[in-house]
Amino acid sequence: MTPDEQIAKMTKAIHHAIKILGDRFGSTEGETAKTIQMLKESLLKNIPSQPAPPAPPAETTQTAS
Repeated sequence: MTPDEQIAKMTKAIHHAIKILGDRFGSTEGETAKTIQMLKESLLKNIPSQPAPPAPPAETTQTAS
């Protein structure tokens, strides 16, 4: 994939994500998941389909009461 094609794919994915994720009440969980997957795929550069490494556990912050 050429750099221009990569940029076009990423731009399309970002615009779609803004549309879907910006309207949380108007979009379904399936659309949200598909959009996130589309963003992930747009970030991969010429890498054959490989499973993504597991995400690090979310850090929780506790506030003092």
